[in-house]
Amino acid sequence: MSNTTNPQYDVRALQVPLRSAYAQDPVRAAVVDIAWSEGADSANPMSGRVHFGSHATSSVEYGVHRAIGGTHAAPVPGDLLCAALASCQESSLRMVANVLGVRLLELRVDVRATVDVRGTLGMNALIPVEFQSMRVNVRLRPAPDTHPLRLRQMIRAAERACVVLQTLRAGVPVRLELNLPAP
Repeated sequence: MSNTTNPQYDVRALQVPLRSAYAQDPVRAAVVDIAWSEGADSANPMSGRVHFGSHATSSVEYGVHRAIGGTHAAPVPGDLLCAALASCQESSLRMVANVLGVRLLELRVDVRATVDVRGTLGMNALIPVEFQSMRVNVRLRPAPDTHPLRLRQMIRAAERACVVLQTLRAGVPVRLELNLPAP
C-alpha cells in the first residue's frame, strides 16, 4: 500500500479546485449522502435490502442480529454502522497520508461496537437503545523513513477529517418523519 505519483490520485491537486469553489460559494460545500430501503418481503421481518449512494449506487442485504431473534445471515445494521466508520477512518488516513507524502506500507481499521440488547427488546427502560461503546483499532505501518512528527500530524488530521467519527462523537440531530397514507 503505497502512495503513487499518478495525478489521478494526487489528493492535494484534486482538492485545489474544490477548495476554491467552496471558498467562493460555501453553499456548494453542503453535500447530502443517502441510503434507502424498500422492497423487502413484508412477511419476513428478519432481513431486507438497503441501497446507498448519493452518486454511484449499490445495495447490500441486511439481516437482524441473532441476539434479538434474527438469523444474522447477513450483515446487521450495527455492522453497517461499523463499516461506515471503518471506511471513513481508513479513507481519511489514506487521503491525509497522500497529501503529506507519507507512504503507508500497511493500514487496517477494525471497528467494534457493543450494545446491551435488553434496551431494544424493551426489557429494562433504564438501558439505552444505543451502542454503549465503540472501539476503533487502527493498524498502521508507515515507511521506515517517516518522521515521527509527520506521522503524528497525519494521524491528528485524519481523525479530525473523518466525518463519521466526528459525527458519532458529537451526536447529530435526527428527525424521523413517518408518512402514512391518508385515511
